[in-house]
Amino acid sequence: MPFLFPGQSLIKAGLALSTAFLLLCAPAAQAASCHPSEADHAAFNLAGLKSELMVTALSCHTQDRYNQFVNRFRPILAESEKRLDSYFRRTFGNQAQRKHDDYITQLADIQSLGGLKSGTAFCAQRVPMYDEVDALDDSNSDLAHYAEAKDIAQPASYESCTAPPAPHHTHIRARHR
Repeated sequence: MPFLFPGQSLIKAGLALSTAFLLLCAPAAQAASCHPSEADHAAFNLAGLKSELMVTALSCHTQDRYNQFVNRFRPILAESEKRLDSYFRRTFGNQAQRKHDDYITQLADIQSLGGLKSGTAFCAQRVPMYDEVDALDDSNSDLAHYAEAKDIAQPASYESCTAPPAPHHTHIRARHR
């Protein structure tokens, strides 16, 4: 019957296209409203810093400095590790441990590769990080701010999004005549 009511078929086509557009754009809109958890972000930064200092220790023979760092910040690093465990459990469920292990391995690999690319300059660039860390106070926020400010390589972007708030539905009652 499209010939009898040509306007109606255009309306149906327009509605179909509008619906398809909304369905395609909904994930993008939801992703755009995604805000990573600050605590998760800080945990990834601290994991990156710890790994960077470990790679530096192994490459530049500064294991004693690395051990001092770990001992001094042990409570902060342990809490950060718990936060990472929580992130991977929430995000990957049954695959959490494997994904976490993969992340730590990729982190060390990418940082080691950066060290190889830097050549002899690597130790000159990285060993002073121990002095910078030594100058920090023992607070979680000081170490987290330091890790945030450093340009530390990460293998991928890991984000944790809080669930969007439930939409508030208003029920409109139809009036019966």
